[in-house]
Amino acid sequence: MALVELARVDRTLANIIVGRLESEGIPALAFDGGASIADGSWLLIPVRVMVDEVDLDDAKQFLDPA
Repeated sequence: MALVELARVDRTLANIIVGRLESEGIPALAFDGGASIADGSWLLIPVRVMVDEVDLDDAKQFLDPA
């Protein structure tokens, strides 16, 4: 298993994406969500949505179905 980055988004959207991917059977993780302990600065630090390399194409289709 090799994790690759699918997207960098805010923490809330990252958690929504992870949940939706997992509901479609694509394991995903959100990295860096707790990178800052200062109040309010969590909005400035993007969270990386990571998926297994073999699932990357399917995950990209989910994000941009067109």
